[in-house]
This record gives sequence, structure tokens and C-alpha cells, in this order.
Amino acid sequence: MGQNINVLILSCGTRNKIVQYFKKELDGTGLVIATDCSALAPALYDADKHYIVPRMDDENYLDVILSICKENSVKAVFSLIDPELSLLAEHKQSFLDIGTVPIVSDTNIVEMCFDKYAMANFLRLNGFNIINSYIDKEAFYRDVESGFIEYPVFVKPVKGSASLNINVVTSKEEIELLFDRFDNLMIQEYMNGTEYGVDAYIDMISGEPVAIFIKEKLKMRAGETDKSISVKNEEIFDLVEKLINLVGFKGIIDVDIFEVGGKYYISEVNPRFGGGYPHAYECGVNIPYLIINNINETVNVKPSISEYLEGAYMMKYNEIMTISL
Repeated sequence: MGQNINVLILSCGTRNKIVQYFKKELDGTGLVIATDCSALAPALYDADKHYIVPRMDDENYLDVILSICKENSVKAVFSLIDPELSLLAEHKQSFLDIGTVPIVSDTNIVEMCFDKYAMANFLRLNGFNIINSYIDKEAFYRDVESGFIEYPVFVKPVKGSASLNINVVTSKEEIELLFDRFDNLMIQEYMNGTEYGVDAYIDMISGEPVAIFIKEKLKMRAGETDKSISVKNEEIFDLVEKLINLVGFKGIIDVDIFEVGGKYYISEVNPRFGGGYPHAYECGVNIPYLIINNINETVNVKPSISEYLEGAYMMKYNEIMTISL
């Protein structure tokens, strides 16, 4: 392994485990540097070095991040929040020019993932089973009348993350109320089935999927997996590989899939570490190691995709940290 593989984790928030995993994998061969706009982001204090930075909508934000990269000879940068992925993807060349590789898919892919209606259309056009989705509420009402779809349904922002402002709706009155109060909403069929989360890594050099981990979600909290069990499922492995090869993702992705009546439906794709990734790591799916290999210009050999511990439960629990600022 080469020396001084310094990694920068943006908007680290409460994702202490991600910081810890990178420190463990680097094992003294480089620094893990973390940023956040709040001094009360606990993951900052697990990093080797940290910076409090402006909010990402600040006009100087990009310059601040680029200067941190230059000052610390950062070899790779990635973010843990959705809105920042577009910024990294759009300015990929600015980072590459100073020797920093953004671990992110291309801009058009990131934008499509962030636009849930665009993603649903893409899946429909490419022959995937789709969750029926509407941005035109009148078209939805017509389909309710014809019996094509029924209540309850989900109403959610077309662009949103962390399950913010997602509502289970049971009547036309509720839909009217939400559409009056908020812009850019979509209506989506309510999926009553088994929910899976998939963590995958697509080699930054070869473009091959080199890790796919499946967990069945048992309990959710604030949009993140709280309890889950690791499973292996050939249909899901095939579905995710097909999606990856079709879209051309690079780096880390987190895919939500529903199984209803023996059919599998892709709900959404987040091109970043998902909140449930620690389950994958603890079962042997070591994405930090794969990223470090890529930074060292080493192509990861495609293993048997399903090499991980099956039947292992993950349970999240609260931890606290106290600091004096």
C-alpha cells in the first residue's frame, strides 16, 4: 500500500462508524479528515483531523473544501449527504486537478437518483418492475376511479432525503391539503411487502460491481435502518447488477427494494453510503478497503459477490459523546 492516503469525509454528522472504519483500514498509512458545518457533529471527533466549514449553500463552500484538500494532500473525498453529491459530481475536475478523487457517480446519474420521479421513469422505460408514481394528482385520481390504484398511498417530495416529509395518505382530502402546502410532491403506490436494503460498491477504475450486500429491513427509524438481518438472494443480486451495468454508477450506492407477491421493485437509489452500511462492514463487506485500493490505482478483482456472513442481525443503539468547546 502506498503512503499517505488521506481521505476527506464531508458532512460527517453522526456517522461515526464510517470514520472509524476508514481509520481502521488505513491503519496509520493516512489520515481520516472530517468536516461538518456544526461543531456538534459527533463524527468529527473520531477523525484524525477535523474542520468546521460553512454550510454547503455558502458561496465560499467549494473553495473551502478544495483548500482543505490541497492543504492536506487529500487523495479521496466523499460526502454522506445527498445535496452535496451533486456539488462533488459537478466539480469533479476541480478536485482531480489538485490530485483528489471524488468518490461519486457522474452528475447526470446523481441528479437522476435525487429526482425520484425521473428514477421511476427510467426504471419503467428499461423494463424493471415499477412502483406506480404520479406528479399529476388528477392522473392519480383517474387511476383511483378506474380501480388501477387504491389508497393508502405515499406522498413524498420528488427530491428529498432522510424520509423527510413522507406521508402515508388515505384520502383525496389529505392529498389536496399536502399539494396545497408543499411544492414538487409525488404520489407513489404503497408497497406492503418485505423491504430490503442493498449496499454496493462499483470499482472506480473498472466500473464493475465488486461488492453487493443485502439486508432485510426489520425496523426503520427516521428513514434509516434500525434493525436488519443479512440475507442472500440471487434475484436481488441479479437485479442490482443489471441496474448498475445499465446506469453506469461509480463508487458507493445504497438501493432500497421491495418484494411484493414474489416480484422485486426498486424503490430508490442513493449514490452514497447508506445509514445501514455498518451492517455490511461487520458482515465482511469492506467498502473502505475497496476505495483505498482504487485510490492506490489498484483495480478490485470481482469476487464472488455474495462473500459475506448470512443470518447476522444488526441492531443500532444510542451512544453519547461529551466535549468542551
